[in-house]
Amino acid sequence: MGKLQDKVAIITGGAGGIGRGMAMAFVKEGAKVVIVDLNEEAGHTVVKELQSYVPECLFIQQDLTQHDQLAGVVKQVGDKLGRIDIVVNNAHASKMASIEKTTQQELNFSFNTGFYPTFYFMQAALPYLKETKGKIINFASGAGIKGDPNQGSYAAAKEAIRGITRVAANEFGPYGINVNIISPIAKSEGMVKWADENPEYYEKMLSGIPLRRAGELESDIGRVAVFLASEDSDYITGQTIMVDGGSIKLR
Repeated sequence: MGKLQDKVAIITGGAGGIGRGMAMAFVKEGAKVVIVDLNEEAGHTVVKELQSYVPECLFIQQDLTQHDQLAGVVKQVGDKLGRIDIVVNNAHASKMASIEKTTQQELNFSFNTGFYPTFYFMQAALPYLKETKGKIINFASGAGIKGDPNQGSYAAAKEAIRGITRVAANEFGPYGINVNIISPIAKSEGMVKWADENPEYYEKMLSGIPLRRAGELESDIGRVAVFLASEDSDYITGQTIMVDGGSIKLR
């Protein structure tokens, strides 16, 4: 019996990167994982991997910027699998630009792919999570916590997610629902490509991490997500968990 045996988990952006890492960690603990992602080809590939562990895993193709459709995605999961125990709001996209050069379109893009889907998935899943005393895991970033240059639209949306997570922790706590945040540094496909193209900058970044490495998608980020999704974290809510090798120490 795994820590998440027979739990139903929704993971947005689960077709690659951190999302896939968490999905693999979840199924190895017995969870039925539903990947929600725009990338159909990658989604089907990953869900086949997951089904080799837990046959009931599903892939739902969805453009997360279509906010009026997100409640329907949650209902689809509830109808097919009978319950929802865990919601992981991982997906987010943005474009880099200085504040001086950031456009309204770029701000909208970041909030439409990150903040609003997080908000609407929490809202739509609440009735199900009340029944299961479930868990919500949202995602922040050091870019917002530190205020990284050229990350204005991304940082703003990520900090908005942190704010709404604290509100949700207070509102949902009486129902036995835990709501927490992971803020990672992870060796995603994008980081690996960037490291190959910018080896000097990559080494400089690593030198600023006390553990001197980026996190592994499944064994580092995924295992913390398993902890936050399991009963082991029942007395933790409203917290930002820095899974970044010690890069940022919150006070």
